[in-house]
Amino acid sequence: MDSWEQLKHDCAGCRGCSLWETRHELVFGVGNERAEVMFIGEGPGEQEDRQGIPFVGPAGKLLDDMLTMIDLDRNRVYIANIVKCRPPGNRDPLGVEQDACRGWLDRQIRLLDPKIIVCLGRIAAMGIISPDFRITREHGKWYDIDGRRVMATYHPSALLRDVSKRPEAFMDLRSLRKEIRAVCDSVYV
Repeated sequence: MDSWEQLKHDCAGCRGCSLWETRHELVFGVGNERAEVMFIGEGPGEQEDRQGIPFVGPAGKLLDDMLTMIDLDRNRVYIANIVKCRPPGNRDPLGVEQDACRGWLDRQIRLLDPKIIVCLGRIAAMGIISPDFRITREHGKWYDIDGRRVMATYHPSALLRDVSKRPEAFMDLRSLRKEIRAVCDSVYV
């Protein structure tokens, strides 16, 4: 069985795709390593690449606000990404890059063993829920995958670009709060 320290060390040495060549920092994950709720985004942006922490730029501020709306914060959840290194120009991670990183994410999920996974955006949902996932049609729907409750909502950066989607995202957050109350052992919200 992995330890968090060993897993992060192993991941830092990854050369599975070319993204490691241009990264500044590995963006492994952050939060409570015993959390029952895990958020998964697509990959690090510029600020994340510089700091080595997921969701620290404007999208991270919005994610923090979203968590606050349902009485959560980063100390009570775990946050990771599909890929651990920044794709150049913040482009979507390529399939080969996602495939190269998938083992790291799977090991994080096994080690954390969350009861709930929330996919932030289309790329994460396509990797975790279904390759043909459509975020505009399927956000907020719950799925049972490998004994976990899984749902997707809009990525915070998408909500920064299109504020008209925020009411839908808020409804997704309300559904998340309800699901946490129903399936988590810890008193979260």
